Amino acid sequence: MRIFLLGLALIFLFSCAEKKHYHYHSKCPSTFKGLASYYGKKFHGRRTASGEIYNMYKYTAAHRYLPFGTILLVKNLKNGRTVKVRINDRGPFVRGRVIDLSYAAAKKLRMLRAGVVPVIVRVLRCGR
Repeated sequence: MRIFLLGLALIFLFSCAEKKHYHYHSKCPSTFKGLASYYGKKFHGRRTASGEIYNMYKYTAAHRYLPFGTILLVKNLKNGRTVKVRINDRGPFVRGRVIDLSYAAAKKLRMLRAGVVPVIVRVLRCGR
């Protein structure tokens, strides 16, 4: 009986768990705002979601749903600096963040010390 009740409890818990839904849009938005973060050495040399090898010294970024190859202009709202990046990975998977930048892109935006900064992102060319 205990095993049966435990099984029912587990089924109930898993059926009520929040499911993450990622929306894959057929069109790219023209602009969006939010928080940007970056990733570097820990991922350098690893394969990205697009199949490319991550190079922290290239101007690339991760976004949840924008097509791979999309070119963005990212502006740091704290200092006005901008950088062009290409989407080649998926993420960020932290609530409230809209983009993960490569180390090189973050350095150009002068956000390495802060780690997370508010940005405005403009789509220059929608990928695939």
